[in-house]
Amino acid sequence: MGTPAASRRPTRRGKGGDAFSADALWAFAFVVPYIAVFLAFVVYPVGYGLWLGSSPASYRALFADPIFPRTLINTLLFLILGVNIKLFLALLLSGFFMREKWWVKPLMLVFILPWAVPAIPTFISVHWMLNGQWGLINNVLWDLFRMDGPPWLDTTMLAMSSVVVGYVWKWLPFWTVIFLAGRMAIPRELYEAADVDGATGLTAFRKITFPLMANLYVVCTLLSTIWTLGDFNTVHFISGGGPALTTHVLATLGIRDAFELGDPRMGMAAVICALPLLIPLVILLMRQLSKGEVQL
Repeated sequence: MGTPAASRRPTRRGKGGDAFSADALWAFAFVVPYIAVFLAFVVYPVGYGLWLGSSPASYRALFADPIFPRTLINTLLFLILGVNIKLFLALLLSGFFMREKWWVKPLMLVFILPWAVPAIPTFISVHWMLNGQWGLINNVLWDLFRMDGPPWLDTTMLAMSSVVVGYVWKWLPFWTVIFLAGRMAIPRELYEAADVDGATGLTAFRKITFPLMANLYVVCTLLSTIWTLGDFNTVHFISGGGPALTTHVLATLGIRDAFELGDPRMGMAAVICALPLLIPLVILLMRQLSKGEVQL
């Protein structure tokens, strides 16, 4: 006689339970390395850094440092000028690269090169080009016009301006490509209808392009500001914080205090001073992304 169906049910449940246990075991085996890496290289460094920067004495020493007020001003200038100039130019250039000309694509490849090259060699090259004695720019000025070039990195204003220009030159291609992708996602029918109504050029940009890309522009501004706030390479390799430590930003000041002065707690305090600006930016970015209205 055949085995009743009821008697076979526990066996099938047992096989299903074994399969589920095996899948859970494999899933756990694959997830554990990622959890371990996350704990070791994200949670532990962040927690240890916050613990280092929790001493009130570190903040008293930091605020008493005569370099710190200038560093705060430099950080704000670097963010305001660097981010806004870069994104504004990227938005304009994205329209230029929308042209349907045969030479646009080769020119785009050349334009992307500064971003494609690693950041550190790029900024070191900028530093040597701006050298007051044997730099490329001043040598060209002398060879063509027989005039001495300005001391780019020996005065605070010129050094900080050089940092901003080097930063914009390095990252402008990346954000231009982002805005170019946003422009290409706009339906062409809108421009064709606007052309029929006589709205071309600046009018089409004001009525069609910018309203549809406004959310993308806001998201890129927030994201770029967050990245720029932690940018160490630009200032360190172009001006080195000079002359006389007058072009430091919070990211480079923290490294200077921690390693050059040998005070990790004070260095961490300098970095944590960026949190009052960083946390609201992250919250605004997450709220903007949660709207789901970013045009891509």
